[in-house]
Amino acid sequence: MSDPRTTPSILTRGAVDLSALRSPAPPPASPGAADAGSGPTVPGDASAIIDVSEQTFQQDVMERSLTMPVILEFGRAGTYQPLMEKLARESGGVWVLARIDVDANPRIVQMLQIQRIPAVYAIVAGQPVDAFDGILPEPALREWIARACQTAGVAVEVPEDPRFEGADEALVNGDLEAAETAYRQILAESPADAVAEAGLAQVELLRRVDGVDPAAALAAAEATPDDLEAQMLAADVEVLSGEADRAYARLVDLVRRTAGADRDAIRARLISLFTVAGPDDPAVASARRALASALF
Repeated sequence: MSDPRTTPSILTRGAVDLSALRSPAPPPASPGAADAGSGPTVPGDASAIIDVSEQTFQQDVMERSLTMPVILEFGRAGTYQPLMEKLARESGGVWVLARIDVDANPRIVQMLQIQRIPAVYAIVAGQPVDAFDGILPEPALREWIARACQTAGVAVEVPEDPRFEGADEALVNGDLEAAETAYRQILAESPADAVAEAGLAQVELLRRVDGVDPAAALAAAEATPDDLEAQMLAADVEVLSGEADRAYARLVDLVRRTAGADRDAIRARLISLFTVAGPDDPAVASARRALASALF
């Protein structure tokens, strides 16, 4: 599944340098003393969630991130996201959630250019590798954490999103209306979710070919090469027949031979077929380059 956010990472707002937050390592604790370098832990898994201050940032974030991913959550005392805490406890110590009270730690807020809360950063090997602000639904947050951990060479299993079970079952059973409703609900919760977009595009494709004789559709396209509707229907049939390369080439060629509203319609159909396959399909990448060449 793709990146769930529709805006660039907040890391792109400017380079982030954490070196100014480094401080000398604290002196060793006296025998039997509590660990003075770590903030108070939250009941549950004591290693999963810590509260960090400017004084403990070096040890709890910078040094800890050398051995495991650290997820920084910026919020206010009493208003941290329960979902973040839940996922941290489930991690089994693979990564740690470090919570920072923005009111009590203005220097850290300034250094990391926090503009709104909640804000979440992933720190790996002493450097931020990704970040977002706002709130993500659980499936998207799980994927974001998994990608951050992968940067550190740590594998985190992402469970199947249960929201897709009903949508996919409806699609398989031919209940296109129920499938469309389910995919649109997912997109309302997770805008730009590539899997939901692909499902919705597949619903539209199946509606277009409902009741169509594949052989007759291909024959009609062969007989009328300039008939836009015939060519688009033939491309739909080819995609469902496992010949997506042929479908893409057919429509790219038509883009080269058309202009204005006709070209726009062909391009829109081609983009819809790309969505069915998903952005990671090698054939889509090649066809996108061919489309760009045809357009410009």
